[in-house]
Amino acid sequence: MKSLIGRHKEIYELDRCMQSDRSEFVIVYGRRRVGKTFLINEYFNNTFTFRFVGTRNADLETQLENFASTLKEYSNAPFVPKIKSWFDAFDALKKYIKSLKTKKKKVIFFDEMPWMDTHKSGFVSALEYFWNSWADQTGNIVFIACGSATSWIVDKIIKNRGGLYCRTTAHIYLRPFTLAETEQLCNATGFNWDRFQIAQAYMVLGGVPYYYTLLNNKLSLAQNIDALFFSSKNAPLRVEFSELFASLFSNYEKYLAVIDVLSERREGFTRTEISEKTSIVGTGLTTMLENLERCDFIVGYSGYKGGKNNIIYRLCDFYTLFYYHFIEKHRFKDTAFWEKSLDKPVVTSWQGFSFELVCLLHLDQIKNALGISGIATCSTTWRSKDRTSQVDLVIERADRIVNLVEIKFSKNQYVITSEYDLKLRDRMGMFKYETKTRYGVNYIFITTYGVKNANGYSIVGANITLDDLFANL
Repeated sequence: MKSLIGRHKEIYELDRCMQSDRSEFVIVYGRRRVGKTFLINEYFNNTFTFRFVGTRNADLETQLENFASTLKEYSNAPFVPKIKSWFDAFDALKKYIKSLKTKKKKVIFFDEMPWMDTHKSGFVSALEYFWNSWADQTGNIVFIACGSATSWIVDKIIKNRGGLYCRTTAHIYLRPFTLAETEQLCNATGFNWDRFQIAQAYMVLGGVPYYYTLLNNKLSLAQNIDALFFSSKNAPLRVEFSELFASLFSNYEKYLAVIDVLSERREGFTRTEISEKTSIVGTGLTTMLENLERCDFIVGYSGYKGGKNNIIYRLCDFYTLFYYHFIEKHRFKDTAFWEKSLDKPVVTSWQGFSFELVCLLHLDQIKNALGISGIATCSTTWRSKDRTSQVDLVIERADRIVNLVEIKFSKNQYVITSEYDLKLRDRMGMFKYETKTRYGVNYIFITTYGVKNANGYSIVGANITLDDLFANL
């Protein structure tokens, strides 16, 4: 496991499963390219009692043929077994495992499991019978089900109301890397980038480990972005988008309709606004929003004191945001577009918004820098009634303090002007008046390199820098 970065909680859970005195049904799921298969392969050193990978868009016959061939390899059988159904497949798997003499736990790894469940295949029913009638009873099976199609994993396995109800014993949900983990990955792969450059890469690629394996450490960051997105119409991360949602969701076109809407406004939209723009209503929209949140594509923030009925949804997947902003809607033909555009207003504006999102996704690091990690907080947003003023991040603390967070991305120390100071004070006054809060209210500044003249303006209650966001918690 030397090559694993981060994933400490996940490794701890796998250790628990291997050391327990019962059979374990483990679910591993998360966004495409986030490293699910890599985690399992590295943890077990690619040594399994049995490992099978589903084939996308393959019919039942092909899936079963592949399963039979794989079983032949593991069992060293002289011929490929005849398997006509998933019940046959699991029965053959059971016979193979029972033939093994070792008393150690047997690890069965089904990768890309959602692809195995083709139309009328009976896969889930066969899995139910295999687990309930035998695997669970043996006490020494670790069955690992993995897949990117999170909606299938949740609906068919975790929320199963049939024979698999409450049968799973461990849920491992893999999230994208934090800035600290991304820094470790960059250092391990020979990139001598400082934290400013790593943050810039993160604002394009997010914390998706696979995307960083595509980078060339002999090129600058700007050259890498051009190579991955703008070098040709078949550039690796230009064509990635067409596969991203199609591989995760059935009826993915409707999911893209929601993503299209959310890409229109950086501040996000309420559920009602999304419904009006997409004509998707009822439980269908609720399920889609839940699935997109589960896959870390969107995040929902409630307005200050607004409750669940005032949730604002916004895109939070950096790759998707970058694609929509610079690929989907503009179709640049310049193969060196990014290198030539670093100082242009369109890039500067995008960096400011993306840095805000980086901060929103590193709330634990922000609380740590403020020294309030042990204090209960509620993070929300706020818009004035006339929508002329807003705060993207409001941290209400149990110690009766409200932090209004200002986020500024800059290549140098940020300088507060007297005009901006007055603007912030007006905004704070409006916030106090409209919310009628009785808590103390102050401003927190999050910048790349700090506020240069912070001592000259009392409006700066605390000053958090990019280094604080790289804290490895």
